[in-house]
Amino acid sequence: MISSKAKIGKNVEIGNYVVIEDGVEIGDNTIIKNYVELRKNTKIGKNCYIDSRVSTSGECEVGDNVTLRYDSILARGCKVGNNTYICPRVMTNNLNTGQTQIGGAHIGKNCFIGTNTVFQHGVKIGDNVVTGAMSFVNKDIPDNEVWMGSPAKFYKNNE
Repeated sequence: MISSKAKIGKNVEIGNYVVIEDGVEIGDNTIIKNYVELRKNTKIGKNCYIDSRVSTSGECEVGDNVTLRYDSILARGCKVGNNTYICPRVMTNNLNTGQTQIGGAHIGKNCFIGTNTVFQHGVKIGDNVVTGAMSFVNKDIPDNEVWMGSPAKFYKNNE
């Protein structure tokens, strides 16, 4: 189902069984694979690759040249900067334990986010950051650093 109130750019490829709700914007030359769900007011930049089973819970912003791999989840209010690569099954949260909406993670530009990384609500990830696979990120990460583990800890500078 593709809403008539969605704005879809030029040369966008859309797979089968995709849900695109009202207010969604998709930039030029973006590829949306099968079973993707883009909820209300999500913005996807140009030249992006959105793999199968990716979902957003709405009001997310994805920059240009971003890859979101298989089965990743972007929570309401999540932001992803330009040229960022998100591996399969990455998840962001936007609620605290009291179910108060805090907002999704803000992930900077030129980042590489490892498979199965989970971001706690409201964390801010700087530019040029790498997270290791299966990391649990529960605090902000400055620019140009590599973090890994559960909970994620500083590993080294990424310069």
